[in-house]
Amino acid sequence: MMAVLNEEQTILRDMVREWADNESPVTAFRQMRNAGPPEGYDAKAWSVMAEMGLAGIVIPEEFGGTAFGYLSLGLVLEQLGRNVAASPLAATATAATAIVIGGTAEQKASWLPRIASGAIVAALAVDEGPVHNPAMLSTSVSGGALTGTKAFVAEGDSAGVFVVAAVDGLYLVAGDAAGVTRSARHMADARSHAEIRFDKAPADRLGDTTLTAAIVDRATAAVCAEMLGLATQAFETTNDYLKTRVQFGQQLSTFQALQHRMAKMFTELELMRSAVEGALEAIDANRSDIDQAVSLAKAVGGDTLRLVSREMIQLHGGIGMTDEHDAHFYMKRAAVLEAMWGNASFHRERFARLNGY
Repeated sequence: MMAVLNEEQTILRDMVREWADNESPVTAFRQMRNAGPPEGYDAKAWSVMAEMGLAGIVIPEEFGGTAFGYLSLGLVLEQLGRNVAASPLAATATAATAIVIGGTAEQKASWLPRIASGAIVAALAVDEGPVHNPAMLSTSVSGGALTGTKAFVAEGDSAGVFVVAAVDGLYLVAGDAAGVTRSARHMADARSHAEIRFDKAPADRLGDTTLTAAIVDRATAAVCAEMLGLATQAFETTNDYLKTRVQFGQQLSTFQALQHRMAKMFTELELMRSAVEGALEAIDANRSDIDQAVSLAKAVGGDTLRLVSREMIQLHGGIGMTDEHDAHFYMKRAAVLEAMWGNASFHRERFARLNGY
């Protein structure tokens, strides 16, 4: 079942879709990848997005945001995901939420207006190993000084502030603070993933481990929204190709075996949309089952995006294997997002555990 959007959300979705198609198509991502900016995204495009109000989409109006909520954030990320557009929006929004929930009045006044304006990027630094495991943290704080190493921090290369998970909760660390060292990590998706080392870096406490879990759930839901956009466009591109490609004197779309494969993907995509939008709505309603809704969305979304992105390669045949075609961008970004914040297996197990199994 699809989410029911209000007028503002419909306008927002359509505005971002039009902007993404006209100003940030896949060709723009290809140009960014070839240029290799240290930020891992087009800084000018991010400035335009901030002017559109997207950087402050989950930030209260008193701090320069629009407070549109997580379903609206998801709509934006979905439209950007359709074109594999590179932006720090997902990381920035979820890190900002940690400040909104746990920050002091002084911290909010100091950081949120700058985040909402796009002046600085915020990043969420949690995992310390190659896979998501929030139970395995060694980062600690003593006397207001934070020490630890975080692997593969999305947007870590350009972040002006970090929300860092330690063993006892979340902390705020300025990006230019003493003791903060960044090392770029080159991943398949050509996006920013940095290792961040904190060596007695000055840190301000935001909240306990309950806040950590809440923010990780929100970060996971945001990733699911981008995954939905990737999967939707991968399906549509493949479907269009099958309708125009002719082999043996017939369009590929007339072959029953291929019709069955496309029908399978279509039904899985409908289920994915329901699960992802359900998780975003649960966050906005502050429901008690946010954790279950998020794990359901990530498990379903991970399986579906894996299926659709790989079918995109296969059904395009030889052209799908080339760098000149866009299919590989979807598969590579899919592989990274599937692993981020826990893969489908992790979230199936978590969902079962949350339900007492």
